[in-house]
Amino acid sequence: MRGNVMDMAIGIILGAAFGKIVSSFVGDVLMRLWGCSWADELLQPLRALAGGTYASLAAAKEAGARR
Repeated sequence: MRGNVMDMAIGIILGAAFGKIVSSFVGDVLMRLWGCSWADELLQPLRALAGGTYASLAAAKEAGARR
């Protein structure tokens, strides 16, 4: 019986450590990569509402864009 308790304790410790590793990987690596890949697509509507993008400063001034 003593061996079974020890095996169970080791399994719980390894399971907790593995859970922390997976949550850290997802939170720190995968979510940042996913956020960077979607950031440009998410910002497109905001850029359109702000007046769009211009090829140069002169083009923006000609279109009447304000700061």
